[in-house]
Amino acid sequence: MDPAQLERHHEPPRQRLRPGPTWVRVPGLAVRLRVPGRRLQHALAAVVLLLGLGASSAAAVNLLTAHHPRYNLAAKTKAVPVPAPHGSWAAPPAEIAGPRVPPPAFLTIPAIGVRTSLIRLGLTPADTLAPPPTTTVAGWYTGSPAPGAIGTAVIAGHVDSVSGPGVFFRLRQLHPGQRIYVRQAGGRLAVFRVTSVRQYVKARFPTFRVYGAAPTPELRLITCGGTFDFTTGSYLSNVVVYATMLPRTSPAG
Repeated sequence: MDPAQLERHHEPPRQRLRPGPTWVRVPGLAVRLRVPGRRLQHALAAVVLLLGLGASSAAAVNLLTAHHPRYNLAAKTKAVPVPAPHGSWAAPPAEIAGPRVPPPAFLTIPAIGVRTSLIRLGLTPADTLAPPPTTTVAGWYTGSPAPGAIGTAVIAGHVDSVSGPGVFFRLRQLHPGQRIYVRQAGGRLAVFRVTSVRQYVKARFPTFRVYGAAPTPELRLITCGGTFDFTTGSYLSNVVVYATMLPRTSPAG
């Protein structure tokens, strides 16, 4: 994986506002909508509802006006924990040339109540990380190693929408030591321990630190966070969870 390919997603360039059609970045991930001028941007959500766009367009529109009094990212909300999944743990590979690691199928984060299937994410024509088509599932970036393989695996998800929290709404509430479970397509569990949670201003996003190569199996969970800027139509920061894979042991350990 070339980290530079993803740089524009997490470090969006500042563009001058000018007359005529402009692009509005959708909060949550790198989704953008073309709208006829800055003056109409704040009314776009209402216009879309009146026009009755189709399902594919509605999925993106739901992410546009993410500032909602019930789902303020600064609000203190209590997560409902979910039980850890049962099953055999996968062993970390001893070397890069080890057996092929199956692709991920499901993600569970007990501490923050996350249980989601995992879809596959690629790059957009603009070389930005393609977002999941819905806020209710997360996605594995297929340009990164599969979780459990040597290297840095990347899973991304939306933080919210106008209708409520997204799958990674409480990602920022994780703490070091808590566990993340990725069920592989073969049925085994790749189990990770959170090492740190960081929030980065997008203009200073440490691309190579987040996406760079690693000598052991590591995991990055990524969503948007911080302040939502209505002028640019984007959150100003990203939340990144760093985690390392645990060796095979008893699921109760």
